[in-house]
Order: sequence, then structure tokens, then C-alpha cells
Amino acid sequence: MKKIMVVEDETSIREFVVINLQRAGYTVFEAGSGEDALRLFEEKNGDFDVVLLDVMLPGIDGFTVCKKIREQSGTLGIIMLSAKSQEMDKVSGLMLGADDYVTKPFSPSELVARVDAIHRRVTAAEQASVSDKIISGPFSLNVKSRTLAKNGENIELTQVEFQLMEMFFKNPNAALARSDILKRVWGDNYFGDEKIVDVNVRRLRMKLEDDPSKPRFLMTVWGFGYKWIEE
Repeated sequence: MKKIMVVEDETSIREFVVINLQRAGYTVFEAGSGEDALRLFEEKNGDFDVVLLDVMLPGIDGFTVCKKIREQSGTLGIIMLSAKSQEMDKVSGLMLGADDYVTKPFSPSELVARVDAIHRRVTAAEQASVSDKIISGPFSLNVKSRTLAKNGENIELTQVEFQLMEMFFKNPNAALARSDILKRVWGDNYFGDEKIVDVNVRRLRMKLEDDPSKPRFLMTVWGFGYKWIEE
């Protein structure tokens, strides 16, 4: 069963989104405010695959809800939804742990495609049966449990972050283009831009590097992309 929580205060938009997601095979739970979303999340013990979360909500805003939900689950898919198209809104949502960002107005096909992409990622993580560990310097990536440790200390990752790390670990010391990273992690049919790669790398550095401003492992290849340095 594909479970999604839709958090949107505008009734007409919420109903439009719910109908299209139900047609796509999702079991949809609705919330009209940040408070309702957090209450529903607690009542259901976080048993959702994806949360579609509007930024501008009455009371507790979407950014706060995103942060609180992500603190409780690193595997849940989170998509931010907003009428604003400013770059900082996108960056803020992604830095707080969102996996993707959709700007209003959007088409039903675009929205469902973005939700489907996140759902596939979550499902793949749950069904992973590989027992291999990938070692790179002080880091150990467990493909079965979808976890990463540095010097034996666990590092909390979202599913997007895990997929990025798995890709880097499998391509050590290789310069990977942003477009290639986007295609491998977000899929061929992703509607967004390459900025999402930069924000997720920035978020990863904050978790991985002793000094994120002077990275040792996750390096920028200027004008091209990124490289994982295996020591």
C-alpha cells in the first residue's frame, strides 16, 4: 500500500492533489495545518511513505514541520510544495531534510511523477537485501541496513543522501558531472534543476566533514560536478 500525507491549507488545492494521487494508487491522509500534520504523524506512528508538505501553513509552517518529521524519520520521503519560486525557499527546504521541491502551479502529471520517484526510492530502501559493506577511509556504508558510519559512529542520512553516498563510494576518485548525478539519483524523468544536487552535497558535507568549509572527502570539481576522494 502506497501511503502519503498531504499537508495543504487551501481546500481546493488539497482536494485537487488528493484526487490525482488517489487515481495514481495512493492511500491519502489529509492535514490542513502544521499542527494537524504533526498530530496525524504521531497518531499513525509515522507510517507514511511520502509527505507532500506546503510551505505556507497557518500556525506552524512547513519548514518547521519538515524539520520535526525528518528528526523522527530519515527514510520517509518529503516533498515541499509552495507558490514561491525564490531560490532561498528551495534551499531552505532541502537543507532541512526535504527530498524534493515542487513550485505552484504544477500539472497533475508532474506532481504524480515527482511523488512516484520519491516513493520508488523509499520502497527500494525497504526491500534492499544486499549484505555488502563498502569501506572508504574512515567511512563504512552498509547497503543492507542503508546506514553510514564514520569511525564507528553512525551518521543519519535521508534516502537521497544515502543514494548519493552509494554512488560516490562506487565511483571513488572519479569526477561525476552534476547532470550525471541528477540522472542516477533522481531519475531520467526528473523535472527539477541541478541545484538540488548542490544543496544535497552541501548538506552531506555538514554531516561528513570535520570542517565543511574545507572538505577532505567530498570535493567540488569546479564547473563540472563532484568527486569522492578515497584515502
